[in-house]
Amino acid sequence: MERVRDLSELPKAHLHLHFTGSMRPATLLELADKHGVRLPDVLTEAMSGGESPKLRATDERGWFRFQRLYDAARSCLQDADDIRRLVREAAEEDVRDGSGWLEIQVDPTSYAPRLGGLIPALEIILDAVDTTVRETGIGMRVLVAANRMKHPLDARTLARLAVRYADRGVVGFGLSNDERRGMARDFDRAFAIAREGGLLSAPHGGELTGPASVRDCLDDLDADRIGHGVRAAEDPRLLKRLADRQITCEVCPASNVALGVYEKPQDVPLRKLFEAGVPMALGADDPLLFGSRLAAQYEIARRYHGFTDAELAELARQSVRGSAAPRDVKAKLLSGIDAWLAAPLP
Repeated sequence: MERVRDLSELPKAHLHLHFTGSMRPATLLELADKHGVRLPDVLTEAMSGGESPKLRATDERGWFRFQRLYDAARSCLQDADDIRRLVREAAEEDVRDGSGWLEIQVDPTSYAPRLGGLIPALEIILDAVDTTVRETGIGMRVLVAANRMKHPLDARTLARLAVRYADRGVVGFGLSNDERRGMARDFDRAFAIAREGGLLSAPHGGELTGPASVRDCLDDLDADRIGHGVRAAEDPRLLKRLADRQITCEVCPASNVALGVYEKPQDVPLRKLFEAGVPMALGADDPLLFGSRLAAQYEIARRYHGFTDAELAELARQSVRGSAAPRDVKAKLLSGIDAWLAAPLP
């Protein structure tokens, strides 16, 4: 048996994790029981069996089904205790996988009706993050994300809110949901507000649609990072642009396969992006629905794409460099990565 280093011990940063999607399956079932929420049978059966539901979102019907399952899970988060539990458990899972820095992505409007409004919802989340940082030792911050399916004015409201809490733990502004709906340029003012307030621009692009979606994020939203971005591999000029500007792509291999963007793990263009010099931060996206967490994404790079330990260490470095972590946290993580690589094989 080949001797390899433990990927769960490789220090790394996690930059693409959605709030509800970070939940443990057992937690979802317990919260559903606590609040009397009837989950879709397919979700209950999958969670009870320790498996992920069968998904495919490359057409609108499939995406609607994915969103229906996600919304059902989100409906189980109904009070501050639920929020605190989710944040703590997400951090615990990340620590177990070697993450020293986590940026969790949330649209607080989704939780506002049950938590007393938009501002109380975000404050409850940020307070939970503060407590979790103290209890677990992980560095953790929040990226507020607008929804492409909603009106751009809603995004502006969220951008102003995110800027207001930039000194309380909000580090970036994103744009999620079906990128086939809602043009990036419609949200340019919201992203300008966020950037002017010192936040990172990190919209989703290049997942369900092709390279043009990534270009729109760069041209219209002045993206510092791209959520997913894998479809950029289809355009050599775009790859060079990303590499020249060192725009980090938050690549989520297991998610790409689960949603049908690629048929098999070996089809995800990790090697092509890496060799083009495009920085990547591997992410788990929604482990509740996709069935794998952070370290498993590095295992995909090793098993299906032949990444050596030195290359995996470089992927981890890229995740740290692309993060909003303070300089001292980055230095500590980068030092830990060097130590992991220098350690003798077990």
